[in-house]
Amino acid sequence: SFPPLRPSLGERAREMGTYELIKGDDKAAAAAAAEEEHNEHVLAVDHALPYPKDLEIGGKRASAPRSGDRHRLVSLDVFRGLTVALMIFVDDAGTYLPAINHSPWDGVNLADFVMPFFLFIVGVALALTYKRVSNKAMATKKAVLRAAKLFVVGLVIQGGYFHGLHNLTYGVDILSIRWTGILQRIAIAYLLAALCEIWLKSDDDVDSGHSLARRYRSQLLVALILTTIYMILLYGLYVPDWEYQIPVAGSGPKSFSVECGVRGDTGPACNAVGMIDRRIFGVRHLHRRPVYERTKQCSIDSPASGPLPPDAPSWCQAPFDPEGLLSSVMAIVTCLIGLQFGHVIVHFKDHKDRIVQWMIPSFCLLALAFSLDCFGVHMNKALYTLSYTCATAGTAGMLFTGVYVLVDVYGYRRPTLAMEWLGMHALMIYVLIGCNIFPVFIQGFYWREPQNNLVSKPSLAKSSQC
Repeated sequence: SFPPLRPSLGERAREMGTYELIKGDDKAAAAAAAEEEHNEHVLAVDHALPYPKDLEIGGKRASAPRSGDRHRLVSLDVFRGLTVALMIFVDDAGTYLPAINHSPWDGVNLADFVMPFFLFIVGVALALTYKRVSNKAMATKKAVLRAAKLFVVGLVIQGGYFHGLHNLTYGVDILSIRWTGILQRIAIAYLLAALCEIWLKSDDDVDSGHSLARRYRSQLLVALILTTIYMILLYGLYVPDWEYQIPVAGSGPKSFSVECGVRGDTGPACNAVGMIDRRIFGVRHLHRRPVYERTKQCSIDSPASGPLPPDAPSWCQAPFDPEGLLSSVMAIVTCLIGLQFGHVIVHFKDHKDRIVQWMIPSFCLLALAFSLDCFGVHMNKALYTLSYTCATAGTAGMLFTGVYVLVDVYGYRRPTLAMEWLGMHALMIYVLIGCNIFPVFIQGFYWREPQNNLVSKPSLAKSSQC
């Protein structure tokens, strides 16, 4: 949480309470129950991207853990680290390899898995965070404050305050600030999932997948209701014609008119996701570089960015927010799916049981995703469609299972130490690198003229030594 970035263990303990150890076999579980009587276990929530720092790794073949990290579910750190590494890779290489960059519209590329993976991880960690809640009101207050801090950080970073690598200025016009963004979406999903975990669970015993679903049926019902609301609004809302303006250097703004007058359209111009954001926020508060600017209709270099074709439609330069309100509804569903995967860790102590309980829903989600895509509900990150939700959550479930087997069951930690470190510092790395804060900081040091800096002119280091 902010600030400071990493509160002390004592502060985390007072905030979140304690929870018992989670092992991978019956003997380990018995030892954990005995050790719980004289140990206080705390949970580390890394900058509102929570990860359990005090879950004991299971498995008879697990390697000896390092000092100070004896109780961490390492696979969750590693999975988060893999996601951070994937984010850095697609951000840097996506410009040169459009095939791995975000899909211009329908379809899923490698970059489109980053956001859902983070949301899935948040859900898994929340199940461990709120395994035991002695004071629901206090836990709710802490969750709201933590989500609010993350939302504010996202607003500063992605709202337009930092003007980027090509403009050594800062500050944002409130009339054009971007209210939504990646961290804001994670904050909203975190808060809703946390409230569900605090208030919406029964006391039923869990000894099977069916009883697990019965214990958390209220949470599953919330996910179903959110999905139903999203589908009704996406396919049922009427989208009228609309207009927008873009600034033109040396003259006044240029106006464009987009003809719609349809229902259920999932194209770039006339979908309900964009219409809701335009009505609530206003066009000036949306993301100014929409992903669909790389479609064939809007770029002669598609799937890369390029000049507009001569016959480009009027909507190609219209702002569109990929983290809008309606699409964030399904992002919450992704977090709730991750929450159910976390419940498996809480209630099943045997490795085999956990793997089975993870793999079955993962396969079912993938099968549902491809079935929906075949029937016209295409995978689309910008709209966060139902098929996209199922495909990315199912993939996250399978990948997390694989990492769990590799790291927490068989104990192969040395090959994943770098990913573990990335996962433990996820938000810091995202802010510094993913949001270009570190390059902007380096760019602030220049030689005589602001344009002569290490970011804009890498050769400057050699010339300055001369």
